[in-house]
Amino acid sequence: MMKVTSMLLLALPAMAFVAPSFMGAQVQHRAATSSIQTQWTMAMERSYIMIKPDGVQRGLVGEIISRFEKRGYKLAAMKLKQADEDLLKEHYRDLASKPFFPKLMGYMLSGPVVCMCWEGKDVVAQGRKMLGATNPLESAPGTIRGDFSLDVGRNICHGSDSVDSGKRESELWFSPAEIVDNESALKDWIYE
Repeated sequence: MMKVTSMLLLALPAMAFVAPSFMGAQVQHRAATSSIQTQWTMAMERSYIMIKPDGVQRGLVGEIISRFEKRGYKLAAMKLKQADEDLLKEHYRDLASKPFFPKLMGYMLSGPVVCMCWEGKDVVAQGRKMLGATNPLESAPGTIRGDFSLDVGRNICHGSDSVDSGKRESELWFSPAEIVDNESALKDWIYE
């Protein structure tokens, strides 16, 4: 018993030197975390990604979600929805005068879609790169369309084409209460 007490007494001075340096590390970590949170907030973008009826019917939902998660993006909202004509007309309003619009509407009304709101640094541009070209035959292997699609009329996904579109489309498909403002525990491992 005497040996244990002696060893503890000898260790106490060493511990006194360790504690302040450890506490300093905690303060530095808090400062770094605060800096990361500021960078995270400043760099935050929101993109609306929709898995179209062909992607849902072919069972590609999990694969597509996995690619965005593995890239480090944060899922802020998701739902399965049978879109109605009014919602689709508003979503695709810039294509209403195109000759393929009636066919697009029929296709989009043919089954449910998976609506998602993703957040993160440069998520709009990088999300579009992950999806690939609108025409799957022009999409590189490794992109979602390049790996899973052959026809422009069945190109699996929609992705916002600008930060403004990402905001507009997210607000069109989701109510404010459906978009969850949570902080990813992984952000410190993704962003510097």
